[in-house]
Amino acid sequence: MDLGIKDQVVIVTGGSKGIGEGICRCLADEQAIPVIIGRSPEEGNRLVEEFKSVHIDARYIFAELANLEDCKSAVQQVATTYGRINALVNNAGVNDGVGLEKGSPESFLGSLKNNLHHYYYMAHYCLPWLKKFKGSIVNISSKTALTGQGGTSAYAAAKGAQLAMTREWAVELLKYNIRVNAVVPAEVMTPLYKKWLSGFDNPPKKLESITQKIPLGNRMTTKDEMAAMVVYLLSKQASHITGQFLFVDGGYVHLDRALAGADS
Repeated sequence: MDLGIKDQVVIVTGGSKGIGEGICRCLADEQAIPVIIGRSPEEGNRLVEEFKSVHIDARYIFAELANLEDCKSAVQQVATTYGRINALVNNAGVNDGVGLEKGSPESFLGSLKNNLHHYYYMAHYCLPWLKKFKGSIVNISSKTALTGQGGTSAYAAAKGAQLAMTREWAVELLKYNIRVNAVVPAEVMTPLYKKWLSGFDNPPKKLESITQKIPLGNRMTTKDEMAAMVVYLLSKQASHITGQFLFVDGGYVHLDRALAGADS
């Protein structure tokens, strides 16, 4: 299947690690041009050099995405370098555990700044280019937007707002033929997930208790599986899909919990 995204310039925030890295690798496989924006220069530049070693164009731009001016500057750098922006993947964020009981108004606002505001900033500054090239946006959300998790009010609020903005932007941008969708992961093994697991007394046992609750195959979703959905949504093959929430989670969110541990 020809996805038709060769040479398209795709911004991926937080694209140097985890799900973002998987997305960038999938884009490179399709000969698109991934532009990584975030605050991990060592990993970001290493990934860019890897792509360039096999003659795939790519770029890393350092930005503190919570900073409005950094977002604006990063988008301007991409536009100046390539003369186009074909798509935006809003991905960067961290489940920082700012809850209701053990959080504070100040930490709640800080978490929203780190997890939500830059989704709007990046889309706003990319919009003139997306309009020009009839581009698309994919927002990476989280199951916590729908299921709750406990002890993470700000992150859940940000993820819920991302879904709301996905639908809102899909409506607002119909007249420009700009498609906007969201991908919703549940349990994906990333560096941040590994760090979270390491906080338990018995990480392997904790991981087993989680995977037993994932209906399809009783296993974690891979970052490559997440990336495949994202890149498909960016492609011409998804040309009539907009305003959708796509769950890549092995049935975790919607299938009956009685299926946990059932034979696959």
